[in-house]
Amino acid sequence: MSIIVALTAQNTYGVQDSLAIPSAFIEEQFDSLAADFTIGAAKTGMLADVERVETVVKKLKQVDFGPLIVDPVMVAKGGHHLLQTEAVQTINQKLLPLATVVTPNLPEAEVIIGERIVTDQEMITAAKKLQALGTKNVIVKGGHSHNSNAADFVLLADGEAFWMSTPRVETANTHGTGDTFSACIAAELAKGTDLKKAIIIGKQFIQAAISQPIYVGHGHGPTNHWAEVADDVSIT
Repeated sequence: MSIIVALTAQNTYGVQDSLAIPSAFIEEQFDSLAADFTIGAAKTGMLADVERVETVVKKLKQVDFGPLIVDPVMVAKGGHHLLQTEAVQTINQKLLPLATVVTPNLPEAEVIIGERIVTDQEMITAAKKLQALGTKNVIVKGGHSHNSNAADFVLLADGEAFWMSTPRVETANTHGTGDTFSACIAAELAKGTDLKKAIIIGKQFIQAAISQPIYVGHGHGPTNHWAEVADDVSIT
């Protein structure tokens, strides 16, 4: 089930334009789903601007959609901004405290905490600062790093911390990696999977979805949601 917050005109080359949905209609979508379904988990994606973030926060406080995964989508692969700069503070102050897990990539984490992140230690520090904003569990994704492996740092609410590492895959078919990863975690939590295991399964799934490509379009093709998942994630 989806609550559409913004529409995009996009293809594998990128996002050409976007259109925010009226807040009143977003509220109607929330009410419609809440009136009919028991929802086990939810995730956020593109939230567009301050008004839309505030609307989503307002409705999330009124409904019970289970654990919330916040994927702080900010910029599309082609460079189109999917979140107004002014909305970052609103996300920090109002949305992150509602999140069970937040899943920023390195550029997104840099925007949220206002600091450059290059080294492993800086990723650890960033996770702690994100947790201080109110999110119980944090995953700082390292896909944008220049390391030979794609390593994500996980900091859980109880203080447990670990790295998830997979071999880097040379491919252009990475459209939707963040969405796929966070959606998989949400799906696992909805099924009742333990949080740590759900996060590891999410990493396994996105690694498979990237490394077993499907070829669609002429730009950044999508991740493969039909990929065969293997146990190839190193946990340290």
